[in-house]
Amino acid sequence: MNTTRRDFIKHSGSQAVGLLGAAGLLNSATRAVAADVPSPLPTNSVIADKAKNAPLSMLFHGKTANECSLWQKQFSAKLAELLGDIQPPMKWRAEEEGRRDFDDHTRYDLLLHAEGVPTVPVYLLLPKNASKRNKVPGVLCVHGHGAHGNHPIVGRTDLEGVADSIKTAHYDYGLQFVRRGYAVAAPCMTPFGRRLAKSRSGGTDPCAVAFVRMQALGQLPMAANLRDLSWSIDLLQSRPEVASGRIGCAGLSYGGRMTMLATAMDRRIKVACVSGALNLLQERIMGRYSCGSQIIPGLLKYGDYSEIGSLIAPRPAVWEVGAKDGLITQSWADLFKERLRSAYAAFGKPKNLQFDHYDGGHRWNGELAYPLFDEVLKNV
Repeated sequence: MNTTRRDFIKHSGSQAVGLLGAAGLLNSATRAVAADVPSPLPTNSVIADKAKNAPLSMLFHGKTANECSLWQKQFSAKLAELLGDIQPPMKWRAEEEGRRDFDDHTRYDLLLHAEGVPTVPVYLLLPKNASKRNKVPGVLCVHGHGAHGNHPIVGRTDLEGVADSIKTAHYDYGLQFVRRGYAVAAPCMTPFGRRLAKSRSGGTDPCAVAFVRMQALGQLPMAANLRDLSWSIDLLQSRPEVASGRIGCAGLSYGGRMTMLATAMDRRIKVACVSGALNLLQERIMGRYSCGSQIIPGLLKYGDYSEIGSLIAPRPAVWEVGAKDGLITQSWADLFKERLRSAYAAFGKPKNLQFDHYDGGHRWNGELAYPLFDEVLKNV
């Protein structure tokens, strides 16, 4: 049967009307379904909800020293897996950029070099009485955020802005330690101080930028800094003036976070002071600022900073908490303390865990730390 052009148009038109009618019914059904579906949540809200319900599958629930030792072995292995390569180089050299003599100590400005890893600027402070015959304990002093890097730690008031930083945060604890008779290593970490780019920053957060870009290379700022801290302990132990078996670690803010991690993963550290870092990753990613230099991808599947801190047990440690420190939230700090205490109690060493609660803000205190370091590292 032949179909004329007029018949074709007429037939097509009737089909179109039918389709339009079906579409109208479909739209009505879609509108009905949409009324029962919640609106999409902002990404931050989704992340906060997931953080609130993070698995934390490897929390410590034991009661005995054997149980805690086994848990530490398992959790530290998982943590090492998440961090990736954290080993300092086996072959390296220290280049002296300069030195300055003071009445009670000498400050060396060093660069640590090794093939295949970035060069690390580090200050080495040695008391004047330190020698091969009169070995002194060593302290790894770790800086926090800021463009000044490790300069405030050793009291570089000759540099612009450093004096104000020291005054605000009592930041020269490396200088205070050397004056108490300790050898001090104070490295500059990524991406701070001399390791911070001075151009093309675009006003962005260097911690976030470093985290994203290093992730693309399969690396982590936190792991790289842990490697450099362990490398700085190698430096201390290489010096004939240092008692290699008596090493402590201390730091404020991000320096406190890295002190926690370094002490957890490096058993050469016998005593630690973690200052201004009694907060959890779970808390920080639920709405507060989450520093890229403190992120370990996948950590919340297994535990939190509290579990890293619990790897320090039963070694002596003091955690400094300022009553006016706006970066620490009481409820989360209490949870952190509870988990730490559980580990120390399992070892039967609750007194090895101290909390220095002082009336101050986000700063170094030292009131309990200095005597504790003296007790552990000098009275042997």
